[in-house]
Amino acid sequence: MTPHPSAATVRRAAPQDQPLWDAYVRKHRHASSFHLFGWGQAINKTYGHALHYLMLVESAPRTLRVAPSGTDNLPERLLGVLPLVHLRHPIVGSRLVSLPFLDGGGILADSVDAEGHLLTEAVRLAQQNAVGLIELRHERLMEGVEKPMHPVVGASASCLPPRVLTRSNKVRMLLKLPESSDLLMKSFKSKLRSQINKPLRAGLVSRIGGPELLEDFYKVFLVNMRDLGSPVHSLKLMKETLNAFPNDARIVVVYRQADPVSAALVVGFGGTLRNPWSFSLRRYASLSPNMLLYLRILEFACDRGYEFFDFGRSTQGEGTYKFKEQWGAIPEPLYWQYISLDGKTLSPGPVGKGRLEWATSLWRMLPVPVTKVLGPRIRKHISL
Repeated sequence: MTPHPSAATVRRAAPQDQPLWDAYVRKHRHASSFHLFGWGQAINKTYGHALHYLMLVESAPRTLRVAPSGTDNLPERLLGVLPLVHLRHPIVGSRLVSLPFLDGGGILADSVDAEGHLLTEAVRLAQQNAVGLIELRHERLMEGVEKPMHPVVGASASCLPPRVLTRSNKVRMLLKLPESSDLLMKSFKSKLRSQINKPLRAGLVSRIGGPELLEDFYKVFLVNMRDLGSPVHSLKLMKETLNAFPNDARIVVVYRQADPVSAALVVGFGGTLRNPWSFSLRRYASLSPNMLLYLRILEFACDRGYEFFDFGRSTQGEGTYKFKEQWGAIPEPLYWQYISLDGKTLSPGPVGKGRLEWATSLWRMLPVPVTKVLGPRIRKHISL
């Protein structure tokens, strides 16, 4: 029986809490890899964003465990976690996000009451730090977030009551995998098999590895993002991701002769392999390198015993959605919940269409080396 959380307390996790935190995450049936401690560390080491990793803990009643050093410690039992990253910018504003740059995160707890206590602490933390918006990225609907919150002790009487908006216009595309890579190709329709054979006939080859492929991965990333007109992430974020998950993260690269033309970074957790970042160069689109890229990723997932592959976030009906759908992936809604504390913005509003088109066109004209320097300085403040 789960103890009532009223006897528990919420505190910020310290680096030494990582084993306790990750052990809780790995046992929770609703957890994703984004709840693991390493993601926050990778983001902090790359961009310097402050971390507020909240733990709802209960100490075992009156039971002391004496540490080897002779210090008495109360063994703690985790009832829930909430990883928060603090993004602050004079123009964009100040936000607590779980988690920026990724598809998931959010509250993970044993009960609705436990969720409420973590949420209450998040609101208190936001008010304390003059944060106007909390953004929680869930892979299932958290109805408790929209209910009245616990009273925030010490909150100013002038504080506005939080307002909540839930958006589910984005989906993740999930593919159930066969038991082996031998069965994989047989599961595809003839049209898809024909598309997969195209890069093979063109002589494209692939490699799967770790940090030794990082430079080739980033070459594709840089050019792809410049061509899209979007600032690129820092190479350090990819490096820190590989460092955080040395046994679960891999890089897949497709080559045309010696040139990398398509690449992905995949991370496994539980029975699911997912790719936070994948790209292909537009000038090689006629060779369909992305088809070979995903074939190799899916083969890797099957042979490693993963049950599902998560293609990542998409908008229904758009090009990326249709690409993922042809592999047999099924859409599952993502529930992103926005808690406004300043009475203004309930979610990060889109940039005006005209300004966005202008900025995108301008970015596409920049030399790639320039975007490599400027991109991360801008991208660190964009939570998507």
